[in-house]
Amino acid sequence: MTTRSCLSVVLAAGEGTRMKSAKPKVLHEVAGLSMLGHVLTAIAGAGGTAAAVVVGPGRDDVAAEVRRLVPDAGVHVQVERLGTAHAVLQAADALKRGYDDVIVAFGDTPLVRATTFGRLREAIAAGAAVAVLGFEAADPTGYGRLVVADGKLAAIVEHKDASEEQKRITLCNGGLMALSGAQALRLLEGVGNANAKGEFYLTDVVALARQAGLPTAVVTAPEDEVRGVNDRVQLAEVEAIAQGRLRAEAMRAGVTMVAPETVFLSHDTVLGQDVVLEPHVVFGPGVRIAGDVTIRAYSHLAGCEVAAGATIGPFARIRPKSRIGEKVHIGNFVEVNRSTLGRQVEANHLAYLGDSTVGEGTNVGAGTITCNFDGADKNPTVIGRDVFVGSNSTLIAPLTIGDEVLIAAGSTITQDVEAGGLAFGRPRQAVIPERGAEKIRANKVRRAERKARGG
Repeated sequence: MTTRSCLSVVLAAGEGTRMKSAKPKVLHEVAGLSMLGHVLTAIAGAGGTAAAVVVGPGRDDVAAEVRRLVPDAGVHVQVERLGTAHAVLQAADALKRGYDDVIVAFGDTPLVRATTFGRLREAIAAGAAVAVLGFEAADPTGYGRLVVADGKLAAIVEHKDASEEQKRITLCNGGLMALSGAQALRLLEGVGNANAKGEFYLTDVVALARQAGLPTAVVTAPEDEVRGVNDRVQLAEVEAIAQGRLRAEAMRAGVTMVAPETVFLSHDTVLGQDVVLEPHVVFGPGVRIAGDVTIRAYSHLAGCEVAAGATIGPFARIRPKSRIGEKVHIGNFVEVNRSTLGRQVEANHLAYLGDSTVGEGTNVGAGTITCNFDGADKNPTVIGRDVFVGSNSTLIAPLTIGDEVLIAAGSTITQDVEAGGLAFGRPRQAVIPERGAEKIRANKVRRAERKARGG
């Protein structure tokens, strides 16, 4: 297969009106990646060497997603909606370049695996002019039936046109197919529109191939794999399947999930061996976790790296462009954003570290925040090694704190601190004798009076 060229034509021109969304259907995400992105990625994984994506008029947003994922892909606009064969022919210029294999896929079927696209290509390499992806339907009602004779695909019969015998067939059309590059353009151009809707149907290439004496084939996949998405309910169903796949792959690779059904992974989440995920952990795109890391319950991570031996959470948030070093401990209700934490840093509770660099062995006390935003710009805070930041400290950036500095609890630090210093910034404590007791007794009286009034 490595010596064969392959063009993928991905149909992504549908508006998806049933999604009830201003966003095009194919840009809705599954596991943190657009459905279109899943299709393009899977085809690339099957050895696709070129891509042509057919979009609707004015869909610059879809075109931008295509170019983000596959910069050299062709984008072709289908102005008139005249059927699936007509849509594929919008990429005629690409088809004329003479690829060995042509895959036709849909931008709203995000669960098709690279191995399945690979098997479609293998059928073409073995001599088929057309290879159709089919599935055994639990309930075939409404699906086109794949009629097979002598191991070859004889016809695709729509449910409404099927005989009673054909309706008992459970092998159904998954919509996707592969074509021999040498025959693709001729077959597609031979499709007519003599049907009730006056449209050019891609499925007609099977009959045309048979009429020309060209071999046809069926490749099968599980029903869940060929699921399309037309509305939000189906989107949620596909998300659930994708998450199930990702969880199973992670656990088989050595990850422990205490309650797998509550963990949500992104399509590109990387988890090392002996990672432990407690319940209700969510990963956004771009997370890489090394081995022997524990992510405690209700934590959210996105766009970050976590080194070996670290502990995160519970109730922690690690935001993009953050790097968490070895054996770091991030505790409950701690947020880290665009920051790098060195080895064995501890921020155990109720802290915010933004645009910060924190040196090895530093302890960040409860209630500490780095004030990184001045209303216009984000400013950095640099904290050295073995620093002790007392609880409820406010560090106003830009700020540099040297090694082995002790910052007294409750301090507001606005100026750089040299290594080894003791820094504090707070008013001198004042005590007024008896005033506290008077206030406490007065409050007790007020509470008693309110209770007597039924308040």
